[in-house]
Formats: sequence, C-alpha cells, structure tokens
Amino acid sequence: MPNVKLLDCTLRDGGYVNDWRWGFAPAREIVRTLTRAGTDIVEVGFLRNVGEYNPDVTVCNTIEELNRLLPEDTRHTMYSGMAMRSNYDIAKLSEYSGRGIEMIRITAHDYDIREGMDFAREVKARGYKLSINPINIMGYSDRDILWILDQVNAILPYQFSIVDTFGSMRRRDLERIVSLVDHNLDPSIRVGLHLHENMALSFCLAQEFIDKHLRRDTTVDASLMGMGRIPGNLPIELVADYMNDTLGTHYDIDELMDAIQDYIAPLKGETQWGYTPAYFLSARFNLHRDYAEHYLAKGDLTNRDINHILSGFDHAKATAYDPAYADRLYAEYQDRRVDDAAALEQLKAAFGGKRVLVLAPGATLADPATQARVATLRGAADGADVTISANFVPEFTVPDYAFFTNSKRLDKMAAFPCPVILTSNLRPQVQPARCCVVGYDRVAGAFAQGSNSVIMLLRLLAGCGAKAVLLAGADGYAEGRPAYADASLHAHTGRGPAFHAAMAEAIRGCGVPVTFVTPSAYERA
Repeated sequence: MPNVKLLDCTLRDGGYVNDWRWGFAPAREIVRTLTRAGTDIVEVGFLRNVGEYNPDVTVCNTIEELNRLLPEDTRHTMYSGMAMRSNYDIAKLSEYSGRGIEMIRITAHDYDIREGMDFAREVKARGYKLSINPINIMGYSDRDILWILDQVNAILPYQFSIVDTFGSMRRRDLERIVSLVDHNLDPSIRVGLHLHENMALSFCLAQEFIDKHLRRDTTVDASLMGMGRIPGNLPIELVADYMNDTLGTHYDIDELMDAIQDYIAPLKGETQWGYTPAYFLSARFNLHRDYAEHYLAKGDLTNRDINHILSGFDHAKATAYDPAYADRLYAEYQDRRVDDAAALEQLKAAFGGKRVLVLAPGATLADPATQARVATLRGAADGADVTISANFVPEFTVPDYAFFTNSKRLDKMAAFPCPVILTSNLRPQVQPARCCVVGYDRVAGAFAQGSNSVIMLLRLLAGCGAKAVLLAGADGYAEGRPAYADASLHAHTGRGPAFHAAMAEAIRGCGVPVTFVTPSAYERA
C-alpha cells in the first residue's frame, strides 16, 4: 500500500514569525515532542550562508550544527533541513554520515530553476535523501511543469513537492497539478504537498490530497498551530487527527497539544498569524505575500484599496518582491489627479490669514482637561479663528471642517456634522454632502515616514495662507500607552524616536508657524 508521511516544518517555516530565535532548549524540546508524537519527518531548520553559529537560532551554516537539535532516541522519525540554491554554498554541506539529518529539501525560484536542478544533483551526490521543492508551482504553465518533471525524473530524488507558495491554490488547481505530476513523475518518487493559509483552504486541500489515494507514496507538510510566515501554514494537529481517523495512523495528538501550549501559543499571543483578507488578496492574484505586508504597513489603505492596487500588478513582478515597484503603484493609486483650483480658492477664503486649531486624533484628546482647553481656544479672542480635525471627527466638539486622507478612517464615518476636505486618493463609499477635493500630490510626499495626515494638513494650510496653527492631539507613540483617543484606530506600535524626529522636522518645515497645545513627542524630538 502507498505510504503517506506527515512532515512538520515548524522550526523552519514557523521561524519566519520569530526570526528563527527559538532558543536551543525550546527548539530541541519541540523536536523531541514531535518525535514522541510519531511525526514521520521533522524539519529542524534552514541551511544558509550565515555568520557565526548561534545555538538559539534554527538557521545554520552546516548540517552538523543543525544535528545538535536531534534527540538521542529518534524512534522512527526522519529529520530534514532545507536549503535554497541562491543563499547556500553547497561546499559547506558535508557527506551524509548515516546519522542525523537524512533528507535535504532544496528550493529555487522560477528565475533560477535550472541552477536549482544542478544544486539538487550536488545534494544527492552527498548521499542525502533529496526533496525538490520548486517555489510557487502555481506560477508555472503546464508546459513548464512538464519540463521540471523531466529534470526531476533524470535526477531521481526521494521526493518532489508541490509548493503553493503564495497560497493561491483552489481545489481545481490541486486536481490539475496533482494529476499532471502523478502522470508524469517517475513512480518511485514520492509527491509532497506544502500549503499556505491565505484563503483558509489549507486543511480542505490537504484532505482532498490525502483522499486521492495516489498509487505512489506521498507527504503532507504542516506546522504546529499552523505557525509560519504570515498568514501561516496547514496546522499539523488537524491533519494528524484526520490521518488517524481515515488512514489508521497513530499520531499522538496529546504530544502535539503539549508542544503548542508550551511553545507555540505564547508566540501567537505576540504575533498573529492565520487568515487575513490582505493575504487572501495577494493569493488571489498569485503574488508574493510581501506585497500584502507592504500595503498593510502603509496604514492608510482599506482591503478594497489593496485589492484594486494588486489587480493592476505586472506578473513579471509576482515572484520576487520589488518594494520600489510596489511603492510606484501605491503612489499612482493615491495620486488621482483632479482639477482642484476652485477648491483651493474656497479653502484660501476659509483659512487665509487665520489662526487654525488642528485636532489630531491622539489619546490626549480623550482627557476632559484637554477638551476644556480646546473649548477655551475656540472661544477666546486670542485663540483660534477656525478649527479642523485630521482623519476623524471628535465626539466632544464639532469642528468647522474635517480633513481626510485615509479611506479606512473615512469609511468609519456614518455622518458628517461639518464640511469635509478630501484628498483625491479617496474613493468614499458615501460621498459627504458638503465636501471639496484637493489633489493628493499637492500635499503628499517628501516625508520619509509615510503619508501622515497632520503633515499633509499643515502643508494644505500653508498653501492656503494660514497665519498660524495651534496643534492638539499630535501625541506621538510610546510603548504601553494608547496612541489614539479612539481605541479602535490602528496604532503603529513600531514607531519610536526616529519617527518622532522625522515628524518634528516635517512640522518645522511645513511652511506655517505651529504651536503645540498638548504634550507631544514631536515637540521634544
């Protein structure tokens, strides 16, 4: 009967979450627990060109370094490591000694797949079981897959893996690719499947693959709790339970639960992986997941926006992440040029020669004392002539205007109690009754830390001839302190002194005098 093996890749693929910094003792105990659970293959880490050996990291220069993680009692478990052709010097790989890591899984991109095949031959020549795992099988045409299979048949590795790198595979894709591989791959070569969770389909596809009962040996990759490069992998505990139920295997679910409770769940409390819409969108267009991360980090795009940007991608850019290209498309999307001459004349009349109170959404605005101070500034003869809020409308007072640059903030609004100024990148689901639109390109740019609504508003006010700005609620960011008065707003927790210094410089250079009326990290920077 064909044999189905379960391969755990937590220490290797899961390491994208914690930068492979497991600690030596926890990593070794994870290997031991997976071994006791009866896992057929445990992948213990990456072989890469790195500096000095760090026992707490599961990325190593040599097989001997990775072997230190293996238990004395290996039971029936095989151990593997992974190497990518483009970042590992094959000369560092010693001959297989008959002990320790027995299988090396090699991987290559579409642009260096030919060199990857030569790399695979070198690995096999050193006596290891070889698994060939081309990156992004969904990115290849059937003709290209057939070429790869011809090369694989000539090498005769232990295994060939179908790798859905970008998580874009659906059931019909699985059916097509598995059929193509099964009919054209040498029968002696087992077929593996490696899935990602972009579209929340990994467990469904794994069941489909197992239930095919191919007339050859197969392997399914998974990780504890689905831990892996966000959005994550197939959870090993789910597929192990399914295989116990349908194939009569005997994986110890209790051991897997112990490993999750002791080592994996605490990490998920710090870094969330799992299904999210942005990663579904990158999978939908079969694009590198870093593009989803790139646009999520902008902080001012809705999922709808990300969908529209990704839909226009050149597929020549799909496999290798190109941040400069991603930024160009972002800028093009944001810079929806408009004729804003009439809007500018209207705003010059509203702000020209006046003292403007700008309300940013920082947490200080939730303080009743600050709210009273704002009321005083609005009523005093030497206070503000006009008030405008940035990317929100406060509940404690109605400003004279609200300025929006961020579609995520705009779409939260059910009603607008004052006139609204929009930048031209926005495509509101509900058009405010009283609004004007100014060109995004007029107020954006020249700020290394991203598109910031306060900076953009200050530039607009300077262009409209404002006399001075009183700035409230532009607090900055601090660890353990709320960033916004509205707790539902996203906080950029990674922002710190460098961001504050850049903001301070941008505020000083905006072209209008600014006085801080609430404490701000930007004033102190």
